[in-house]
Amino acid sequence: QGSESIKYCRYVGFFEILISNLIAIPVSYYYSMKILFVIAPDKFRDEEFEVPQKAFEEAGIDYDVASTRIGTCVGFFGASVEAGITIEDAKEEDYDAIVIPGGIGAQDSFWGNSALMDLVKKFNEKGKVVAAICLSPVVLAQAGLLEGRQATVYRSPASVHEMKRGGATLVDVAVVADLNIITGNGPDASLQFTEMIIEKLGC
Repeated sequence: QGSESIKYCRYVGFFEILISNLIAIPVSYYYSMKILFVIAPDKFRDEEFEVPQKAFEEAGIDYDVASTRIGTCVGFFGASVEAGITIEDAKEEDYDAIVIPGGIGAQDSFWGNSALMDLVKKFNEKGKVVAAICLSPVVLAQAGLLEGRQATVYRSPASVHEMKRGGATLVDVAVVADLNIITGNGPDASLQFTEMIIEKLGC
């Protein structure tokens, strides 16, 4: 009787340890996540790409880079990033999240971009993480994703107008997470923006 109780306790203890360890293991440990970056071909904001890129690599999260064309994209401060896929060819089902850095290039290349608006809609319909920072949250507003949602943006007369026109409730803070949608207000928010994405992904 005593030896059976000891065996039982050992089994229970083993499973308790196993379950607690599984709970503590990041999702990315047993599921290979992949993120789609979408950057402007010219004058994207360097740190809004580089900060999350580094964090994703450290977390073991894979990523692709898309733009309006395949090839070298140049940041506002000279960063060079290779885009391996066009926005038109990117498929929502291949990724767990979409992340759109900003910069003046985002306004030039992404505002009114129907292919990008269609793509973010597909991610949102599946409840996947949709994240945009600086001037890029305007894309989400133009796609109709921010109607009745809280969001932030790099404030300019044009960006505020577009956000309000899209039904967003503007909040004057660095980063806003409203369900699956994350917005950041500029380069100084890059780290907090990245941390929120990783948190939403369960990593």
